[in-house]
Amino acid sequence: MKSQAYRMAMLFDFYGDVLTPRQKEFYDLYYNEDLSLSEIAENSGITRQGVRDVIVRAEAVLTDLEDKTGLIRRFHAMRGQLEEIRQDAQAILNVNNRYDDPELERLAERIRSAAEALQKE
Repeated sequence: MKSQAYRMAMLFDFYGDVLTPRQKEFYDLYYNEDLSLSEIAENSGITRQGVRDVIVRAEAVLTDLEDKTGLIRRFHAMRGQLEEIRQDAQAILNVNNRYDDPELERLAERIRSAAEALQKE
């Protein structure tokens, strides 16, 4: 994966709903709002170490889920495959310019459009 912050954001997006409300809050403040452990601790009325413990436990839960399910890994693989499908459909359209087969053009456009729609989801 790209960076640690990106990885943590993806983990939260995919699996964040399994965290406790407190874990969600601290995780979001730390990774998405970029608050320091000290700032979160001050706002929550607990120690910096207490905040760190909650975030570390949340990271462990999210990482364990990804290790078991592989959803994020498969998501990235699927995005790459969809891009290949879109490019191949475009190549078919380019080759079809020589043959001008309307049915081939219709099918290639349909494939390309479907791949682009899936990439946006």
